[in-house]
Formats: sequence, C-alpha cells, structure tokens
Amino acid sequence: MSNLRPAAETAVEQCLALGADESCVIVTDDKREPIGEVLYDVASEITDDVAIVRYPPGDQHGEEPPAPVAAALEGADAFLAPTTKSLSHTRARSDATEAGARGATLPGITEAVFVTGLETDYDRILTECQRTLERVADAEEIRVTTDRGTDITFTIGDREWHDDTGDVSEPGSFSNLPAGEVFVSPKSADGTYVVDGTMRPHGLLEEGQELEFVVEGGYVTEISDDEIREQVEAGAETVGDAAYNLAELGIGTNVGVTELIGSVLLDEKAAGTVHIAIGDNAGIGGETEAPLHLDGIVREPTVLVDGEELELPSV
Repeated sequence: MSNLRPAAETAVEQCLALGADESCVIVTDDKREPIGEVLYDVASEITDDVAIVRYPPGDQHGEEPPAPVAAALEGADAFLAPTTKSLSHTRARSDATEAGARGATLPGITEAVFVTGLETDYDRILTECQRTLERVADAEEIRVTTDRGTDITFTIGDREWHDDTGDVSEPGSFSNLPAGEVFVSPKSADGTYVVDGTMRPHGLLEEGQELEFVVEGGYVTEISDDEIREQVEAGAETVGDAAYNLAELGIGTNVGVTELIGSVLLDEKAAGTVHIAIGDNAGIGGETEAPLHLDGIVREPTVLVDGEELELPSV
C-alpha cells in the first residue's frame, strides 16, 4: 500500500465525507500528479461519478486556472485540489463553493506534508478552532506584537471570522488541507509586522532572517525583501494598489504541527503562530481581487483581543 494512501483516506472519507451518490473531481497539475492519483483512487472506490483533471502549474498563487478546470470544480458535488500554485483565493474556487460544491484545496502540497499534515487529531483541531473563534468573533480590534518588532493593529469592522477545521462535509463548505486556523479579512490595519517563520518564495527563513512590512490604512507601504516586493509590483501592474492590500490575519490551531518545515500550507496552521497575508481576499470575506495572496508566518506572537491577551493554541 502506498504511504500516501492513509492520508488520502483521511481527506476523502473523513474530511470530505464523500458519498456513493455524489460526483467528485480531483484537480491537480503536472507536479502534484501522484497525490492527485491516490486521491482519485480512493474516491473511485466510493463513487463511480469521479474524474481527475490535470493542467500545467500556474505561475502565481491565486492565479485563475484554465476555464475547463473552473467548470469542473463548479460542476461537481465535491472536489479536492492538490496543486503547485494555490487555487484557494481564486474566483474558480469561490464560484464553485457558492454554487454548492464543497471541497478542499491543497496548495503547494508535497508528499511529506500530505502524510504529516493529515495524520493528526482533527477533533482537537476542531476544539481549538471553536475556542479561538468564540474569543475573536465579536472583536473590534486585534493587536499583534512580538519581540522581533511586530506591532500591528487590525480593525475588523463588519468582516466575519472563519475557521478552517478540515470538515468539508456540508454543501458549500471549503477548507485548506492540512487544516487548522481561524482567520479574517480585516477592514483595515496599521503598523509593522516582521515575518520570521515561513514565506514564499524563501520557504523557511534562516535563524535571524527577518522580513519587515509596514502597513498604513490597510495597504502595505514598505517591503524590506526585494523578491517579495517584485512579486507584489508585478501584481500591481495588473490591478494597481489592490496588490498591496493587507488581506488576512490568521491564527494557527493545528496542534499536530510541532515545528515549521518551510511549507506555507502546513506552517500557517502551526499552533502558537499567526500569519498575515498580502493581496487577494475576495474569497475569504474581503472586497479586493488581486492575482496573488502571500502569507507570512510570525512566530511567538502576543495577540490582544480588544486589549485582552488571547491564549493561543499550544502543542
């Protein structure tokens, strides 16, 4: 039996809860085909109405997939999407879930992350998500600080918090896999955040390496790293200032992630961390559309909810 098989069974049988009378599509690309194939194999043992769609990897996270891929997502009851570049914050994905499809994206997934991230206690993740969500749901303001220079305040406004528990058994539900976070698309933000964990394109940052971002009025105004700045500038050529949008604040709740490994997909879920993203947030309750969504993980934060410290999930 493939070492990917148990993780695939968790995704299809537990998270997706695929039924025999349902249609399912597996969306993958040329670099993630082995994971796509094992998900297809497990799904095909449950339902006869299953298909796998493969396309060339995109150039950027958040880039829209080809039209046939979007149509396949929207036309299925359920989907799983292990891809090199993220489909999470695309219109194709949000249109599919708005139409009633349910499913999960697995952006940037590797075989190691697939196995590790899906061999964890999802009941505990659900509990931590619920506890955290209760504390932040009615917050007007969230402040995040660290010893490394992060001091940023998020105004939530009328934006709704969401949790990513891995449970996509209800029509229209959506998750990343591996799962485990509570997140919001803030109305605005001001301050500075310092990424000292993981961020594309660098992966896991070296000891002492830090990426600094200055935020004013909900837009990133200064980026210390040349490569990330170039990515955002490239997006701005298409959408202007929307590329600089402060898109997301997320709180990791996956107690099974004991150390950062350099995969944003997994590391942003790590308990005891927060992540902050630039770019698109239209798929998570915001109003900004942009061809990028760049998450940066911040280690050992202090999170203040309307001035009171939040007890973060811990391993």
